[in-house]
Amino acid sequence: QVQLVESGGGLVQPGGSLRLSCAASGSIFSINVMGWYRQVPGKEREMVATVTSGGYTNYADSVKGRFTISMNSAIKQVYLQMNSLKPEDTAVYYCKTPYPSWGQGTQVTVSS
Repeated sequence: QVQLVESGGGLVQPGGSLRLSCAASGSIFSINVMGWYRQVPGKEREMVATVTSGGYTNYADSVKGRFTISMNSAIKQVYLQMNSLKPEDTAVYYCKTPYPSWGQGTQVTVSS
């Protein structure tokens, strides 16, 4: 079983920045792809960004140019640098691996 622990969320003003981190642990031999998703109440969870161990990245259109995902496959961690944050980025952010489990998420609130 894989455990995921997200951290780094918080309250930030519009235009501000946050850096999220996620550590994966458990019965993992290797992880070749990790990602970040987010969810607001009443809406489905949506993909924010994904990254492969080879450095290939994919972003939702709504965050392109503002967010940067990176991964350290050796220590099984994934990061999300979020710049120029907007109120519509407010959500609970979750990291994901190819394994079925989810973490508890970290709340990001963008508000003045």
